[in-house]
Order: sequence, then structure tokens, then C-alpha cells
Amino acid sequence: MGAKIIACGGYIPENSVDNNILSKYMDTSDEWIRERTGIQKRHFAAPDEATSDLAYRAALNLFEENNIDPSTIDYIIFATMTPDCYFPGFAPFFQRKLKMKNVPCLEIRGQCAGFLFGMQIANCLLSSGNCKRVLLIGAEVHTCLFPYEPLKPILERSFEEISKEYYELNSKFRDRMVLFGDGAGCFVLEKDGDGKGIMDSLIYTDGEMAEKLIIKSGGSNKRPFFDPEDYNNGSILPVLEGREVFKLAVTLMPKVVLEILQRNGLTTKDIDLLIMHQANLRINEVVQKRLELEDSKVYNNIQKYGNTTAATIPLVFWEAKREGRIKEGDLLCFVALGSGLHWGAILYKA
Repeated sequence: MGAKIIACGGYIPENSVDNNILSKYMDTSDEWIRERTGIQKRHFAAPDEATSDLAYRAALNLFEENNIDPSTIDYIIFATMTPDCYFPGFAPFFQRKLKMKNVPCLEIRGQCAGFLFGMQIANCLLSSGNCKRVLLIGAEVHTCLFPYEPLKPILERSFEEISKEYYELNSKFRDRMVLFGDGAGCFVLEKDGDGKGIMDSLIYTDGEMAEKLIIKSGGSNKRPFFDPEDYNNGSILPVLEGREVFKLAVTLMPKVVLEILQRNGLTTKDIDLLIMHQANLRINEVVQKRLELEDSKVYNNIQKYGNTTAATIPLVFWEAKREGRIKEGDLLCFVALGSGLHWGAILYKA
């Protein structure tokens, strides 16, 4: 067996924003959002909370709830698409807040599949003997991308009339703006010694699909990285070819689950719990149906948190474990698909 998860934790910001609140700032409704995504609410970070702040709170929760000494961590891996700044990113600020000086920090991309990449990398590091204990974080503050006017009225529930200009701007991008929430989740992993842990990982990338999910501004393919028009024309927001991504997700996710099971001599009947990335409840429902899994073998929480990108996998695991849905000896399958196009699955013995 490979690396095992010895502890997990999470943090969700206090500011809960349901669909009815969003409907006051753009042309949408609770019915419209639920029908298309299954999302009922999401949580927004405060204006002064960065991604490293959410991750810091998640890590503290993990250490306190599991009585783990932070000084025993000798490697940190962080997955995010919303770093505190373009460079040096996120990880150094997070490390500084935890007072874990000189512990190496690796920051990775991979967007919605980023946490799976992190699990695979942690497994390789631990199996090679290069470290003994890895802290793996997935965290996002998506609200830094939103053109809400401004975020503060939403958080304070001040429903004074906003300008027509900004109502129309928010409405223009509602298909993406209703999807995302903020949050953080984390694992501590160490090398297996008792027959538990990561059994196998299978991850793919197809660059031919890169434009299906993309943020066009903020990179070297554009001069300058950002300009004032990026805000108004929405190029700071993800471009999402929704129907195409839906088709890819409901095809590639079940396919990779079946592939990793087959190469380990297993079938879907052997799975005790499927832990999917939480991008859209409708996607997960189709994946579940195609894999012929009963409800007791699937756990979703997108209804409460929206899509938290790199944080969804650890948050699902954390909540499922707290609710007793993960028992010793269970076979878990993690699966995700996201921008890149990246997708994959990991088999894990609890």
C-alpha cells in the first residue's frame, strides 16, 4: 500500500450566501440555480481573507482535532487556482502563518483535479522516503474573481438598489458566478505501515481541451497580464463551455473509475464510497447512474458549498468521515475532472 491519510480537516467561511441573496444582485433565482447545478448556497470569504487564511484555519482545525504537532510535518503540498498573489503564490504565506519555517512548500495547479495530483505527489514523496509526513492542502477564494458591486453588501445583507450597470454585469456572467464558493480542506499523510492507504492512482491530461475551461487574462499570452477592460468584459472569470464540459465529465469520470478498478481486479460492487469533485450535482448524478452505484455509496456536499475547486475532495472526505460514512477497511475511490483538461481517479483503502 501507499501513503495513508492519518488526519483530515476543513474550514468553511462564516458568510453563507443562499440563492435568494444572489437573485438580488443579478438576474437569477433559486429555482434557476438548483435546476442547473443542485446548489442551494455557498460560503464567501470576508474581503480581508486570502486563500492562505482559509487554509491556515483548516490546518489548525486538523491539528487541534487530531492532536497532531505541526513540527512533525516535513513537507507541504498546496493545490489552488486562486493564490494570494501571482508570485510567490500561496504556499509561503501559509507556511509563515503556521510558523513552519524551512519546511519545503510545493504549490501545484490542476484546478478541480489539483487535489488528486497532490495525493499522487504525496504518495510518491512518502514512498521514496524523502519525507515522513506530508500536509496536503486544497483551498480557494473564488470571490476575488467576481465582479459583484461590491462584495460587502452581499456579506452584510444590505439590499439597497445597486446600479443597473453592475446588475447587468453580474447577470451577464451568472452561469459561472452562481457555481463557486470559498473553502479549504486538508489531509496529513504518512507512509503506510498496516495495509491501508493509496492503492493506485490514474491521472490524465489532454491539452487539446484546454480552452474548454480557461481564464484568459493574467498570463504571459496577453500583454499586459491585466487591464481595466478585463474586469468589464469578464476575462477575469473562467470561460466555461458548459454543455461540452458536462459531456466530458459524465464520460471521462466513469471511464477512469472503471479503468482503475479493472487494472486492480475490482468492480464497482467493491466500492464502499465514491468521493467525486463537486462541480455540479447534475454531473455527479449522471456519473453515479452510469457506475450503477446506490445512494449509500456516494457522498455530495455541493448543495451547501458550491464548487470550491481544489478544496472539494478533502471537504467531502472530511464531512463523510465525521458522519461515519467512512469505516476502517472501506474501499474508497476519489475521482475528479477539471480545467486542463485534467482528470483521474485514486483507489484508497481506509
